[in-house]
Amino acid sequence: MLWFWVPLTLFSAFMLATSDALLKKALSGRNEYLVTWARTLPALPFLLALLLFVDVPPLAPEFLPSTLWALPLETVALFLYTKALKLSPLSLTLPLLSLTPVFLLVVPSLILGETISPTGAAGVLLVAAGSYLLHLPQARQGWLTPIRALLSDRGSLCMLAVAVIYSVTSVLGKRAIAASSPLFFAAVYLPLLAVIVTPVALWKGRREIREMGRNGTVRATVLPSLCYLVQALSHVYAINVANVAYMIAVKRTSLLFGVLYGRLLFHEEGTTGRMLATILMLIGVLLIVWEG
Repeated sequence: MLWFWVPLTLFSAFMLATSDALLKKALSGRNEYLVTWARTLPALPFLLALLLFVDVPPLAPEFLPSTLWALPLETVALFLYTKALKLSPLSLTLPLLSLTPVFLLVVPSLILGETISPTGAAGVLLVAAGSYLLHLPQARQGWLTPIRALLSDRGSLCMLAVAVIYSVTSVLGKRAIAASSPLFFAAVYLPLLAVIVTPVALWKGRREIREMGRNGTVRATVLPSLCYLVQALSHVYAINVANVAYMIAVKRTSLLFGVLYGRLLFHEEGTTGRMLATILMLIGVLLIVWEG
């Protein structure tokens, strides 16, 4: 397997964490549905222009059903993701995305027939375990404390649902990419996602639409949108050549960048005790890369 997917995935992880941190700042005092919608707008002209230059590849029969199944799921995940960022600290919600690779131990084998070696599976589990230990300060009150926090925190519950949905959409996305091409898929999928997001956002945020210009919603979401576009393009290229579970597990290093952003931008506490989690995650990534 080509190794270039590793640095490409790490770059995608960094851009995702940057987008998340900027988006959390944009959410302050603003409607999360309208912020989610505004985040998709700046990328649309680029993607629609890209369609003019992207060759339409031969489309396999799997492209249409995979895309149509993924789009509504991705829409739900997008709104839940934004709501989680608004409701809870980055260091509390983002680590829950590490559960996606764990779910992906099962989903790809059911849909794609992919197999994961024992070493690769150990790497995925270490990434998940490391992310759990990002809650080490809370765990000192009892090993079940992070679980109790999950069950009582709305933002965490939203992000847990996102992790489950992503375990499915990642696989569906890979099927659609394999049935077309990475650039064609991105140029079609992301605008369609914006089309679906638009009526939902305008309905849920209908009482605050007139305030978008005055409260700076559009201006505040330009940079998060551009960062998200860059991470999406690098994501589709990486996942096209990598095992789904391995690629998604490596991309979960965005959690480390996210926790760092939480400390630097939002002054969140508890980053010192997360060194063990960082080491575990890096070991997991090394195991994944070794097998990938």
